[in-house]
Amino acid sequence: MSAIFASDEWQTMVSILPDLPFATWESFYATVVTTVLALVIGLPLGVLLVVGDRDGLLPLPRWLMAVLNVVINLLRSVPFLILMIMVQPLAQVILGTTIGTAASIVPLVAASFPFVARLVETSLREVDGGVIEAAESMGASPFQIIAKVMIPESLPSLIANVTIALTTILSYSAMAGIIGGGGLGQIAINYGYYRYRYLTMVVATALLVVLVQLFQSIGTRLAARCDKRLRK
Repeated sequence: MSAIFASDEWQTMVSILPDLPFATWESFYATVVTTVLALVIGLPLGVLLVVGDRDGLLPLPRWLMAVLNVVINLLRSVPFLILMIMVQPLAQVILGTTIGTAASIVPLVAASFPFVARLVETSLREVDGGVIEAAESMGASPFQIIAKVMIPESLPSLIANVTIALTTILSYSAMAGIIGGGGLGQIAINYGYYRYRYLTMVVATALLVVLVQLFQSIGTRLAARCDKRLRK
């Protein structure tokens, strides 16, 4: 604890103070953009995992579902740091660089969309089967059931799970600082961990906690507003 109050600790802290607002914005930006892109990929995959099941609305060949599940499970099982290094060449091809906040979004999306797909699958499986059967009996097509029944009915759960994804992706973005991903993670690692400046690590971590609380509060309120059961 005494190391935190050392003079060189405070000197380092003062020197990086001007960088903290922009680093906080970088972490926020990377997290939100990654979550949106992960939803663009993960939401259709999650829907496919439910409706393409043997008892789903649009049953797909078993081998195709097996391959899809294996790929998603494989990507989820690879530790993020290893996956981040493996995906760096893809970031180089797409953006021409592997350093910076934008470059970190590529491995973040690769690590996040399988997780999001599973969360979406979990939310959709919570929908009451009786509601789906009622829609089928009224002549609704599978795509109408998906768009107008399954997704709206599971919206509170989807929002809650997206909030979980946001906070998880934020922690991933902090780890991306190891390869120069920018944001609060890079400050905590480069200026805190590598230089043994514990105060810097504590401050950067505190700002990450504030972002987590912000995302969680917004997600909880949105989920509550969309929950029909709470309106009765």
